Amino acid sequence: MARPSPSPSPSLLVLSAIAAAVCLAQPGAAALKVDYYASTCPNVEAIVRGVVQQKMQATIRTIGSTIRLFFHDCFVEGCDGSVLIESTPGNQAEKDASDNKSLAFEGFDTVRSAKDAVEAACPDTVSCADVLALATRDAIAMSGGPFFPMELGRLDGLSSTASSVPGKLPEPNQTMDQLLAVFKAHGLNMSDLVGLSAAHSVGLARCSKFSDRLYNHRPGQPTDPTLNPRYARFLESRCPNGGPDNLVFMDQASPAELDNQYYRNLQDGGGLLGSDELLYTDNRTRPMVDALANSTAAFYKAFADAIVRLGRVGVKSGRRGNIRKQCDVFN
Repeated sequence: MARPSPSPSPSLLVLSAIAAAVCLAQPGAAALKVDYYASTCPNVEAIVRGVVQQKMQATIRTIGSTIRLFFHDCFVEGCDGSVLIESTPGNQAEKDASDNKSLAFEGFDTVRSAKDAVEAACPDTVSCADVLALATRDAIAMSGGPFFPMELGRLDGLSSTASSVPGKLPEPNQTMDQLLAVFKAHGLNMSDLVGLSAAHSVGLARCSKFSDRLYNHRPGQPTDPTLNPRYARFLESRCPNGGPDNLVFMDQASPAELDNQYYRNLQDGGGLLGSDELLYTDNRTRPMVDALANSTAAFYKAFADAIVRLGRVGVKSGRRGNIRKQCDVFN
């Protein structure tokens, strides 16, 4: 649960000023509101929360996989549940694109179960896109992150193609300019990049996503010098050169907690992905990393604001969407 300070800390004021300076208007936001289902499905939030809690008790992987699913959905054709669609003989869907192959079963299963429970209470009323948004908010709050009102009112998208995915998602080996360009293309800014990256406080990553930092950084310097040497040795023990593509916790210090330990790891050379550590080595984002590392209240606000803004990307309304009965197939 969010626990803001009685008065804004200096670091929180710094974050707010930076965010205001680079804020971009987001089309589609006007279609959303917090109490969208107040009269049509008043218990929807409690229903989804109960399912998420049950799934989290079953496995820690529910946390990161659900949050990551929301991110991948919103960054490709907007927050419209299109990543949930299964491929058919005539269409390869988003989830089977190469960039989405690593999305874990637990995220899909959480949304499917939550949608089934919502349908039993409020048939044909709540979109899969909104169920995913609520499940993400609850996974965040239940793992130690902030609880915040989630805007609702999204419709489910009418298409899902693997060909729409390439170039839409940030990659671990991109430069800061490339990362910012990807975020800007979705109406997001530098503060959103730094805030949303804290999702890497939970979840796992395959060795192949960061092994170049250990063994192939550049000629004559195989290990990325921004990696803490002790952390690099630990990663080498988990990911031997040429070995299996194992899974590694993205945050060894608190793998089940979504907290600002992520930013303290960056300060110590402990970012797992190249795009993580870049947030600290680039002078444009280092002040924000320091501010979030030093203040839980600043972290809560920055992360919640970024998730809400992410949830406004590419919102479908009117004839551009509908409410799916089942999240993995079109009506």
